[in-house]
Amino acid sequence: MKDLTPQKSDLDPIEIASRDEIAALQLERMKWSLRHAYDNVAMYRQRFDAAGVHPDDLKDLSDIAKFPFTYKTDLRDHYPFGLFAVPRAQIVRIHASSGTTGKPTVVGYTANDISNWADLVARCLRASGVRPGDIVHNAYGYGLFTGGLGAHYGIERLGATVIPMSGGQTARQVTLIEDFRPQAIMVTPSYMLNILEEFHRQGRDPRACSLQTAIFGAEPWTNAMRLEIERAFDMHAVDIYGLSEIMGPGVANECVESKDGLHIWEDHFYPEVIDPETGEPVAEGEEGELVFTTLTKEGLPMIRYRTRDLTRLLPGTARTMRRMEKITGRSDDMIILRGVNVFPTQIEEQVLATGGVAAHFQIELYRAGHMDAMRVLVEAVPSAANEASKAAAERMLTKRIKDLVGVSCEVIVFDPGKVERSEGKAKRVVDKRPRD
Repeated sequence: MKDLTPQKSDLDPIEIASRDEIAALQLERMKWSLRHAYDNVAMYRQRFDAAGVHPDDLKDLSDIAKFPFTYKTDLRDHYPFGLFAVPRAQIVRIHASSGTTGKPTVVGYTANDISNWADLVARCLRASGVRPGDIVHNAYGYGLFTGGLGAHYGIERLGATVIPMSGGQTARQVTLIEDFRPQAIMVTPSYMLNILEEFHRQGRDPRACSLQTAIFGAEPWTNAMRLEIERAFDMHAVDIYGLSEIMGPGVANECVESKDGLHIWEDHFYPEVIDPETGEPVAEGEEGELVFTTLTKEGLPMIRYRTRDLTRLLPGTARTMRRMEKITGRSDDMIILRGVNVFPTQIEEQVLATGGVAAHFQIELYRAGHMDAMRVLVEAVPSAANEASKAAAERMLTKRIKDLVGVSCEVIVFDPGKVERSEGKAKRVVDKRPRD
């Protein structure tokens, strides 16, 4: 793979500033953000007053722990525009979730928010090894989802050329990659597997294509999947992190030269890690739930927003800013099976480690009598699609999962192409249990 390490002169000075300089900037901006939220959003004013805290109480960064949390339900409770901190006419862009589990969560951006967002995605692209003048194939979904447009504006801000492909039309994705020869692709990791499969279906060699780096986000993925895709394409694969409530893609990113966790852009977002049960901060380096306070957001400031993502904070390496480990799961979507916590990424690791099966998988939860049960659906690779090979893979994967998580599950290995495909964010877990 080509060395894509950026030059130090390419970086924003704050990326390699001293920790004291970063902390001083954070404190200044955090004071502004707390005051902005308190003065302009009724919910924050009421919640701060009820907790007996005031923006003026912030004297040190650690004082943020005195302030109450913000939750995803708060956005739904104040749907659609109740948490905006500027007059609605100053909001130049609105994004929203799909609302499949209730009312959509609506987020709004001022012109300055959009500009900052573009700057930070451009910073992520540079960290990923993309350079001005490169072509970037953008396969994130456009529309109300923040991925497509968030990536698009950052690509343009960097001075690169964007191919606004969006998701779907997998055969055409491959054709455009072959014809336009982009150096980078932004896409969900599960959909990249579809693209890889289409390369093979068309008889094309993915290692001969122009792609040098892939920037994966919107869903958890493992280092095992990184290795599989890097080997298949002879390219780098790096992780980008974001969520619409905080900004969208571009909150944190891996650096291509280290790939050792995602550097958080701490000049715009202040991270904490808490115990998801007690809400108390955990010790430095311990795993817990990630919490963010926005430091520069005008349209929708978020104070101590509970992301539900599980990770831990680590010192900076390629950049001075702290890193977060790759997301291992979420505190609200982990599977609890007979008292055992199971994350889809744990199942993914075992699927990728099992010979004879492809990387596509889906987990079904169902009720067996009075007990919850789990079924893992995978598919054979073409060279191992005979019944004997599929049966052997089923036995091996069943054993791997039992050894790792301590619970038994059913594994079914289908013929190639039979597991449901994703054209964007993968639906890893299907819950078929009756609603009691």
